Order: sequence, then C-alpha cells, then structure tokens
Amino acid sequence: MKQNTFGKAVIYLLIMTVICGFLYTAFITIIAQLVFPSQANGSLIEVDGKKYGSELLSQQFTGDSHMWGRMTNLDVTTFTDETGKRLSYASPSNLSPSGDEFSELVQQRIQVIREANPQMKDTPIPVDLVTCSGSGLDPHISPAAAQYQVARLAKANHLSEEDIHHIIQQCTKGRFLGVFGEKTVNVLQVNLMLEGIL
Repeated sequence: MKQNTFGKAVIYLLIMTVICGFLYTAFITIIAQLVFPSQANGSLIEVDGKKYGSELLSQQFTGDSHMWGRMTNLDVTTFTDETGKRLSYASPSNLSPSGDEFSELVQQRIQVIREANPQMKDTPIPVDLVTCSGSGLDPHISPAAAQYQVARLAKANHLSEEDIHHIIQQCTKGRFLGVFGEKTVNVLQVNLMLEGIL
C-alpha cells in the first residue's frame, strides 16, 4: 500500500514538473515572443545589426557632447565574463538621504554639473541629475533634467538649441495611460540620435 502511494506521488510530481517547469514556461515564452518580442528580448536598441544597449538600462555618459543621466554606482570588480574581462555592474547607493555621506556626494555632483553647464549659471539643477535612482540603473531623466543640458549639447554638437529640443521631444515618453507616472526622457536614445545612429 505504501509503495503504491509513493508511486502515485512520484507520478504526480513528474506530471507537475512537466506542466509547471516546461509546458507553462514554453507557453509564456511563445506568447511573449509573439505579442511583445522587443520587451521579451530585453528592449535592445539595434541599428544595422549592431546592439547599442537596452532602453531599460542606463549607461554612464560623461562627455560634453552627450546627455547625462542619473548618477550610477558602477562596480567593475564583482563580475567577469568567460574570458576574464571585467563587467560593469550598477546598484543603488543605500545611503541615507539625511546622512553626511549622501550630502557630500550630492554636493560633489552639483559642482560637476555646474562646471559642465556654465551657461545655466545659477539655474536650479533638477534633482534627478544629482541623485541616484532606486535601482541605480534608471535609463530615464525628467524633461526638466534634459532641458537643463540643452545649451551644452547644442554647443558641443554644433547644433541649434531648437535641434536639441526636437531630439529630446522625440525621446520623451508620456504618462502611462495619460495619467500614471511622469514624462520621462530616455538618455540612451537621445545620445544615439546626437551621434546620428538613430
């Protein structure tokens, strides 16, 4: 009797493993590839067969000719690929907003932003340019943060400010369903357009 019960349990386990572990996974994968192929494959930006990054992950830009995103805490000591090459990884800072270390970090960032954008003089810096996102990998900034960089980008790329405004507008995403969240600007898309790639 016990052997019979044990045998049934093993059969049920195998059936559930096949259903939940294989069939369900295959079904969801097929649906995702059919309905949301870009999102299912990481929302990669690919031009002429070359991948430039994901719309969902930030990249750090520091040159005058590029739009800057939010602060990232890059770590190149944790992960390596198969060849031993170090891979970049970002994470939140976990610093307390009321702590001295966080205040010093923000003040340093303010100084860097002011030096890079002298045309803006004493114009208040949008908060997302001097703080890190919760994930440390947010690829978006606010329209205000994008507009703050227009004069520098126009000068460095030998374009008019109107051209930069147009690029920003093309890379701005509205609120979800017109109600939820805020408008955002994708930094990677802006920079690829500035480089003439998109």
